Amino acid sequence: MEAVYLTVLEICGDYALLRSDSGEERQTAIFLLPEGVTDGSRLRFEDFSYTLL
Repeated sequence: MEAVYLTVLEICGDYALLRSDSGEERQTAIFLLPEGVTDGSRLRFEDFSYTLL
């Protein structure tokens, strides 16, 4: 699986709104994201897990 790079647009309660570099938006449960994620954080999604960049 190829890595997808995302930006956290907004954290709303238990969910985060993410936008990929290709422009696709997705909503993800905050508990799936790495500790320390804030609005504007950059993430890599690869092998079904997120990594804070």
